[in-house]
Amino acid sequence: MMPRLDASLAWKNASRLVAANREMLLAIAGVFFLLPSLAFSVFVPEPQMAAGTPPRAMMERLAEAWTASLPLLIVVTLLQMAGTVTMLIVMTDPARPTVRQAIRQGFRALGPYVLAQIIVGGALGMAFLVLVSAASLTGIQAVGAIVVLAAFLAMIWCSLRMALVAPVLAIEAERNPVQALKRSWELTRGNSGRMLGFFLLAGLLFAVIYGLLMMVVGVVLVLTTSGGLQQVLTAAVSSALTSGALVYFVAMLAAVYRQLAGEPASGVHDIFG
Repeated sequence: MMPRLDASLAWKNASRLVAANREMLLAIAGVFFLLPSLAFSVFVPEPQMAAGTPPRAMMERLAEAWTASLPLLIVVTLLQMAGTVTMLIVMTDPARPTVRQAIRQGFRALGPYVLAQIIVGGALGMAFLVLVSAASLTGIQAVGAIVVLAAFLAMIWCSLRMALVAPVLAIEAERNPVQALKRSWELTRGNSGRMLGFFLLAGLLFAVIYGLLMMVVGVVLVLTTSGGLQQVLTAAVSSALTSGALVYFVAMLAAVYRQLAGEPASGVHDIFG
């Protein structure tokens, strides 16, 4: 019988992991989450749209901005993926590695992690394209809408089933991306709905806190600064809040993994005890 996820216990364990490794996590988050996010916000600002800009022109501007920022976006994404695995190693490795050792191990797992994401993304993208193309052949708009909705829900479900790839790579030291995907699929069987509820509630909590804090910060910055300084400070606060949320999200992944994977092998220190 597959274990059932206890969201309350997972949150307690995640908070415990963050508290127990606060200093190391702050250092890693600063390097892999905060600085790349801040650099992206500063060097790739949102395109400014004049009032009354036609929708087609807006889409063209957004497409141009996306294309121009793609190289930096790839670098930022890779750094965040490496940071995710590094944090998991720091929080779960009973050997208690240093930050340098954890970063080295994290980069070793980055290749399999990227390959796993490419496999999942390619498979989901191909399936979506096939389904939408088949629906369009019917010429019935209602059928197309239903197929698109069903495909979207299926993509969410598959993403949840693959959510534990990073913990498998970090905690089990698996280096085969296909085996990591299979392991995640096995661990999450029967818990997709509980995981979705857990992550949605955490995301809603972050959204509320983020919105309130940014509102207060925005008022203060408008009253005390202007121009480029105001934009940089706003981006810095936003990146810091987002980085903090990502730290907790990684800890949540570790806590979910431990619940669904069961107790560690005999003789291995249980970091969740």
